[in-house]
Amino acid sequence: MWQREPELRSALDDAIPAIIASQKPNGQFGTEPWISTDQNVLLALAAAWSLPDSAHYQSRDVLRSIERGGLAIRDAQDERGMVLFRKKDHSTWGPIYMPWVYSRWVRTFALVREAMSDEARTEWERTLLLGYEGIAQNELQRIHNIPAHHAMGLYCAGQVFEREAWCDQARDFLHQVTDAQAADGWWAEHEGPIVAYNLVYVDSLGVYYALSGDEQVLDAIERASRYHAACVYPDGSLLETIDGRNSYHTGVRLGNAGFSHTPAGRGFLAQQHALFLRGGGRFDADYAALMLLYGTDGDIVETSAAQQQHTHRMSDDALIKRHAPWYYCLSAFTAPLTPNRFGQDRQNFFSLYHDDVGLICGGGNTKLQPLWSSFSVGNTALMYHVPGDEDPDFSARSGLRHVPDRAELHDDVLHLYYGTAECRTAVHVVNEHEVEIELSTRGGNGEPVAAHLTLVAHLGQALHGDMGICEALGEEALDWPDPLWIAHAGWHLDLPPGARLYWPVLPHNPYRKDGAATVEEARIVVVLPFAENCTQHTLTLRVTDHESPRSP
Repeated sequence: MWQREPELRSALDDAIPAIIASQKPNGQFGTEPWISTDQNVLLALAAAWSLPDSAHYQSRDVLRSIERGGLAIRDAQDERGMVLFRKKDHSTWGPIYMPWVYSRWVRTFALVREAMSDEARTEWERTLLLGYEGIAQNELQRIHNIPAHHAMGLYCAGQVFEREAWCDQARDFLHQVTDAQAADGWWAEHEGPIVAYNLVYVDSLGVYYALSGDEQVLDAIERASRYHAACVYPDGSLLETIDGRNSYHTGVRLGNAGFSHTPAGRGFLAQQHALFLRGGGRFDADYAALMLLYGTDGDIVETSAAQQQHTHRMSDDALIKRHAPWYYCLSAFTAPLTPNRFGQDRQNFFSLYHDDVGLICGGGNTKLQPLWSSFSVGNTALMYHVPGDEDPDFSARSGLRHVPDRAELHDDVLHLYYGTAECRTAVHVVNEHEVEIELSTRGGNGEPVAAHLTLVAHLGQALHGDMGICEALGEEALDWPDPLWIAHAGWHLDLPPGARLYWPVLPHNPYRKDGAATVEEARIVVVLPFAENCTQHTLTLRVTDHESPRSP
């Protein structure tokens, strides 16, 4: 049995004074530069104002702050109801019906409208109607996480403004969203599954369910919950290996109220909340408000990571195996390259985690960085990111294949096909401290083929090797030819002759206009070339407790 933690309510109550103190005379919240999502705190204020056991229940000061906050969004609207999409780095991405802002704005109105001043209520009604007229007309055109969130907001707007047509439109669209879900619980973006953005679908369906009671969406929420219960590492960070949008980010990733409506989802929340609180985390006001307003309590089913032994298969496309203390994933999801900056090259197909040290191998996908690929055929120097380029060419390069044409999983062995070259990856758990990673190839018509092992870096910690020691991994570049072993952050990896180590190997960051990445996003990469007389590499990776590892 899982129940929403009392820390949710205390976190919400405690945050309210600081939120109000951050508000400027013009109604804007947050720090400069102001961005529209700074107003997302409106829903936290409304939750604190409306929940009877809140310390701020029906507070006049909170209500007046809410009124001014909505008017600040009004002041930022253009004639269509759009607001400028600005980020804190001062970059601008054009006008948008910002979904996270609009849905919180209208949900806030649903909670406080009866108590608002006549003047504020009239202005909120006028400007919310302006925005949702545009959303209803233009924003529900394709199955995607943003339109799904808009549909949830539109349903709430239909209830608030007694627009039954909006409720019907939102309901029909969200039913299409559930119909589009894969049997394994994910929604396709860029021709395959996502993980981080999959949470948006669960949130949208979950809030819609809380508002509507429409049980037709519950099966989709349950499938998504089982998917996420498998796609989370034991430390609470999200699995990146199958994600076509986001690379790996350390730290516990909380869910949302949508998960609270099914046993598998509550199991996910129970694990994530426990890890978060145990690590000293404190729920932010927005998260607490959403859980308190739209969540439910109930029985749970444990996640894969919470079990000692568990195998999860996604049809024939992915294998996730928990063999405590190990957890690893092999992905066979492939896709052609896309010019869309947010659709990453599906290039990295293996990740390996150990309970004592966290994620070791993997780290996910990017663009314009073939060294992040599990394998490459040809010359990796042909593709690279040009600093400052805001409109790069993401297409393939003649003379290089860094993304496979197809992939297959057979008997826990991953087969990747790059033109005429077949490359294979297999993992063998030897014991609780040791695994063997088998990388091999065949075919290729004489083209240079190499495996790349991407390793998660821990900045400030030492990187050891038979070549020497980097006392604190940071900005300084490393290029170690032919290392026989390396060790870092609690693990030790034996390497075959001919290997080469590079640091830092930077990705392309799609969320910055110029794609620039920082060293915090980099990977350590070990390149393992194959040759006519060397078509297989078997690497031994051990988790150690030595501060200064040495070659055995």
